[in-house]
Amino acid sequence: MDPAPRDLQDLLEQGDDALSHTRAVVDNATAQRTSLTPVDDLRHASAILRPPQIIAIGANYAAHASELQLRSEKAATVFSLWPNSLAGHEATTSWSEEISTQVDYEAELGVIIGKPARDVSEQDALDYVFGYTVVNDITARDLQFSEAQWSRCKSFDGFTPTGPVVVTADEIADPQDLWLTTNVDGTILQDSSTGDMVRSVAEIISYLSRSATLLPGTLISTGSPGGAGYSRTPPVFLRDESTVTVSIGGIGYLTTHCRVI
Repeated sequence: MDPAPRDLQDLLEQGDDALSHTRAVVDNATAQRTSLTPVDDLRHASAILRPPQIIAIGANYAAHASELQLRSEKAATVFSLWPNSLAGHEATTSWSEEISTQVDYEAELGVIIGKPARDVSEQDALDYVFGYTVVNDITARDLQFSEAQWSRCKSFDGFTPTGPVVVTADEIADPQDLWLTTNVDGTILQDSSTGDMVRSVAEIISYLSRSATLLPGTLISTGSPGGAGYSRTPPVFLRDESTVTVSIGGIGYLTTHCRVI
């Protein structure tokens, strides 16, 4: 047995035996009523720290595509997020108003690949999922609509809060039956189901795996429902000292604090 994994990426790379060993350690600690640190006392990093790739799917809810006046293309809209954008639960994300004055929130279901997936069928795609997490795909809208690509506007430092936990796939009966909400400064602004996705989690994995192997630890952010701040009248953008909480039923909630510098 390899040494204890230092993070989730280690666990995934060590394979099924490492996961079984980790479960056994946890079960034993529970049975022995071992004293543990309460979750509320922990300081959280991103749920995944060293993903081989962060892949995002754009315009994957019809309501969101419509409100941003984006076309729902025949093929999925795919782009990458930069690893510096990862942040943890209760972290503070900051940005300069000289770069963007239209920073928006996006609740998204995060999917973490557990084993190499290459040219997998839609029917088998969910077998390659290790687990699910919560993602807030923070976006600088003014940059998004002034550039031909979407990676930079979503990849400021701290613009991809993720976590705080990963729920293993066996605990999620159907990833298309989860409820997402976004609470900004005490007001619910997004409230929708993953059942409203244009392309399901299984479709996304199968589609991506046709052209490239999805390696263990790959994070896929599956798109955001309607209710973005950009589309509201008047628009609702994140401001200095805003607090955003994204929640997904069956997984948990992710809180981000904002500072404009």
